[in-house]
Amino acid sequence: MSNQSYITKPGLDKLAQELKVLKTDKRKAIASRIQEAKELGDLSENAEYAEAKNEQAFIEGRIIEIENLLKNAIIIKAETGSEVVKIGCTVIFDGPHGEKKYTIVGSNEADPSRGLISNESPIGQAFLGSKVGDTVEVKLPKGVVHYSVTSIK
Repeated sequence: MSNQSYITKPGLDKLAQELKVLKTDKRKAIASRIQEAKELGDLSENAEYAEAKNEQAFIEGRIIEIENLLKNAIIIKAETGSEVVKIGCTVIFDGPHGEKKYTIVGSNEADPSRGLISNESPIGQAFLGSKVGDTVEVKLPKGVVHYSVTSIK
């Protein structure tokens, strides 16, 4: 499995900002909480200390995760005028529930409620490489669904 991840420039900027906040504000705040909890006495029975240490572990894990994502990121450029669906393209299609529109992005930015689907999802994989007029078959848990590509932006 590849460590590379696809991400748009705004998504990259958002991750970089989150990393900055985690490394500065969040680290300082959790260090203060840990210090205050230590001052309460016996650490073996100190719930505040245990909670703060768990939060610290979460923050440090997220920092490592974001640093790895940023290090291995492949920037998606918006594909306009493409004849085939690629990562970064917006595909408009007809299906059993009418016309829909999705932009294909990397898994870290996927948010179907905002029209962003992962290139790794069943529907994202099915659309990759298709052209206007193609009918794609998507194998979903509820069964096979067919979609017709009407436009690529």
